[in-house]
Amino acid sequence: MRDLIVTALFVFGALVALKRPYYGALLWVWIGLMNPHRLGWGFAYDLPFAMASVVIIALGMLFSMRAIRWQTGGPAVVLILMILWMTLTSFTAILPEPSQTKLIDVLKVLGMTLVVGALVASREQIVGLIWVVVGSIAFFGVKGGIFTLTTGGEFRVWGPPSSLVQGNNELALALIISIPLLYFLAKQATLAREFVLVSRIPEKWLTRGLMVSILLCAVAAIGSHSRGALLAIIAMASMMWWRSRSKVAMGFLFLALTPAILMLMPEEWFSRMETIETYEEDLSALGRINAWHMAINIANDRIFGAGFATASPVVFNAYAPNPDWVLVAHSIYFQILGDHGYIGLGLYLLFWILTYRVAGRLAAMEGRGARFEWVAMLGNMTKVSLVGFAVGGAFLSLAYWDMPFYLMIILLATERYVKEVLVKAPEDVVPSAEVGNGETPSHQRASSVVSG
Repeated sequence: MRDLIVTALFVFGALVALKRPYYGALLWVWIGLMNPHRLGWGFAYDLPFAMASVVIIALGMLFSMRAIRWQTGGPAVVLILMILWMTLTSFTAILPEPSQTKLIDVLKVLGMTLVVGALVASREQIVGLIWVVVGSIAFFGVKGGIFTLTTGGEFRVWGPPSSLVQGNNELALALIISIPLLYFLAKQATLAREFVLVSRIPEKWLTRGLMVSILLCAVAAIGSHSRGALLAIIAMASMMWWRSRSKVAMGFLFLALTPAILMLMPEEWFSRMETIETYEEDLSALGRINAWHMAINIANDRIFGAGFATASPVVFNAYAPNPDWVLVAHSIYFQILGDHGYIGLGLYLLFWILTYRVAGRLAAMEGRGARFEWVAMLGNMTKVSLVGFAVGGAFLSLAYWDMPFYLMIILLATERYVKEVLVKAPEDVVPSAEVGNGETPSHQRASSVVSG
């Protein structure tokens, strides 16, 4: 039955996408993040849905050339530079063949991210992309949260099968990134209903459903037994409280929910969390530190890094303090450093700094008029998600995972939308009473904020 449902949804979406390639982009995001076909055990399990999505998008773009509008912001430019640098480092790698094989997979993810960005323009399309991105992950958060509550947190929560976030640690980070955007949709329920799949749900029930989903996703993240996720949750919650307008109410909510959730967790969970302070005695942590030292040694010796195939006995024998502990970096930063050297890490950090700045410019639209209220909140909540990724990613090898890159697309598409709105109708960005009191006209002030 699951195979039939997934296949039917895909076929329907594919037919729509031939006329509107935007829906082909949503299909790609849905298949890539959620892997819905791997939730069944029948004929659909091994069907090439991802490849079919690419073909559908290509055909849709061919038939609808006017729908293509490539993103041109700073993060998009740096992303292209990253792709070029990664290609170069793959051909100068210590192990060229496996590195180039991995390069193809990475190019699919990053290249298609740019394609998705070229098909997102209107507010409705931005909202739809947000729904598909967070909904693909929140599905496992809701399911995992219920599982954690019913089992008392005795078992770990796992992510989409055969995906980069299948592991408990990786899923926890994905949920942490999703929670702020779920909160955005809940607080902007009228806007959220612009997405066709939820347009018939009453606003009241949509808000309630999203708030329950947030709680269950938080429970699932805790139930993953991930130590890195615990640190990321603390960072996300602190940032979310700081960016919230209702600091007192949200503070009381966090204080009330934290002990209630922790009381559900078994002794094993607390024992695992305590190893954060005693990492010197944890073989897993020591293995990661060994891999981090190796990444530094590689970058000091090779300007191009080792290439994508860093987690190899050959590379560890040459650069690791302990060559017997062959582990992946378990850190987006050391993963990039070992794979692509200091230049690669510099480009990667610059990409996320520029992305965060775009979110900051959108957040600065707060108070500039009711029509931009959602823009400011999206900027604020995306900043929270980016902080969660920055902290949680320090302990996971998810540098090439596509979900965070979709945040960049959402931000750039929103910034371009705001600029176009200001050009078409610059008036009434802020209450007219503010103009004439020695202040800059509203449309000029808002435009300057967006342009940075």
